[in-house]
Amino acid sequence: MQLVTFRRGRGEPKVGAVWHEAVLDLAGLAKELAAQRGAVRRGRGGFPRSLLELVQGGEPAWALGREAWDYGKRLVDQQAIEDLAGRKLAYPLKRVRLLAPIQHPARNVFCLGRNYADHAAERGAAVPEHPVYFTKPGTSVVGPGDDVVHHAITTELDYEVELAVVLGTAGRDISRPDALKHVFGYTVINDVTARDLQKRHTQWFKGKSLDTFCPMGPVLVTADEIPDPQALSISMRVNGQVRQSSHTSKMIFPVDQCIEVLSRGMTVLPADIIATGTPDGVGAATGSFLKAGDRMEAEVEKIGVLANKVVRP
Repeated sequence: MQLVTFRRGRGEPKVGAVWHEAVLDLAGLAKELAAQRGAVRRGRGGFPRSLLELVQGGEPAWALGREAWDYGKRLVDQQAIEDLAGRKLAYPLKRVRLLAPIQHPARNVFCLGRNYADHAAERGAAVPEHPVYFTKPGTSVVGPGDDVVHHAITTELDYEVELAVVLGTAGRDISRPDALKHVFGYTVINDVTARDLQKRHTQWFKGKSLDTFCPMGPVLVTADEIPDPQALSISMRVNGQVRQSSHTSKMIFPVDQCIEVLSRGMTVLPADIIATGTPDGVGAATGSFLKAGDRMEAEVEKIGVLANKVVRP
């Protein structure tokens, strides 16, 4: 399932799912199902108000989501989308705005540094013996189509396409064979970085955490549709030119190992997000830094294209 957070006009963000170029309004569908059964439900039919709440709600919330999804698919296959839009149940994909799947993460986004050997080499660094973790704050998250600000504080703005993992269940000391069982789904993150700040402060947090520096989306694909996260092509285009082109099989530390090591002695929670590192081809290796007006397209196979434009402050 391709889950989304979407908005129509100036309305409130809603939880949806993409089916045949339509966006199903899962809350609206859940509400109609409840009414058909005579259940006394208010508002959104008892449905979570955000994808964050849906993931954190565990199996009870996810059961509502699957039920609404199945009902919505049948309606889209049987009825005109205009009729469903009038009932606030589904809308043409091209007529809604997709937002970051998880707009306001409950905790900082966990990130992996130097997780592709070719990227480590182009940055003049040794291949790490253990996963290298850092974080980006939730205030840096923006969605597909949103602007990335070229803040005046940096002259070396860079891009990094990454596969991102969204956890579905909590755990501590998770074994590697069990790690993927804790995954709810996958999305795309562009780990935008101010390289000069990264060097100036001799650590990564500040240079990667400015506002708008964590584009995310366009969808959150549930784990059942990506049984092997190490079997995906990954790429970045800037103004149509391919800058990064690789494969997740080239990760030094695969997704299951990243989760295993992160959870050692530390509890990971539902809806925690892990960005798994970027391949070679970043601007810092060639001196081709981003400038205002540039259009970035971060793409991961089976998930889609996350497009954002660089703008002046």
